Amino acid sequence: MIAPAKPPLALLGQFGDAFDFIFNEQIGRFSGGEPVGGPEQVLDLAATQLELTGLAMALALAVALPIGLWLGHRGKGELLAVAIGNSGRALPELAIIAFMAAAIGVGLLNLTIALAILAVPPILTNTYVAVRQVDRGAVEAAQGMGMSAVGVIGRVELPLAVPTIMSGVRTSTTNVVATATIAPLAGVLTLGDFIINRNVYGDDGVLAGAICVAILALALELLLSVVQHLLTPRGLRAVAAEAA
Repeated sequence: MIAPAKPPLALLGQFGDAFDFIFNEQIGRFSGGEPVGGPEQVLDLAATQLELTGLAMALALAVALPIGLWLGHRGKGELLAVAIGNSGRALPELAIIAFMAAAIGVGLLNLTIALAILAVPPILTNTYVAVRQVDRGAVEAAQGMGMSAVGVIGRVELPLAVPTIMSGVRTSTTNVVATATIAPLAGVLTLGDFIINRNVYGDDGVLAGAICVAILALALELLLSVVQHLLTPRGLRAVAAEAA
């Protein structure tokens, strides 16, 4: 007797169960009979995680980019930029979120500020380094043509510094979207809800949440890679292609 063919997802074992959790709403064995999983809940939580990531990155860029550009242009503040970069790697994410929760309460504002604090160091450090690495001959030529400091920064240093700056932005974005997984601990439901609340979603939900976060991080990395390519001046792209 020929055994019945197994559904494709069943061949993947627990990963198959996790994907089934993502694509099909089901009555949770651990949720008191309430429906869990499925595209609607996954997309809703993913949208919140993206919103939180976008707000935090916008705030971090608004703070770190101008400071890094100005310090790099003036050639001062290297110790400050390096110190901030090192401190950013040492700060525990959960401690920052807990501190912000104690200071201003839980919610979207608390998490946006906490995640922005984590995102600032790589952007600030990379921006400073990128501007300092710009060919001094190009800067001096622009100054010789009568350009103001703002003109030199905006028309010479910033375009030439894009690849290194974007490297910091990409690093920060990956850190923020991954850290946003613990947002449910501060009252904002993201994909981390699946991972944190194992007693509600079971092992399938935990693995499904991890898969979704990984896909989200990869998608953002790919998107920012495209943005970096579009923002990089053609001359730099040509040099990089020849070097490769």
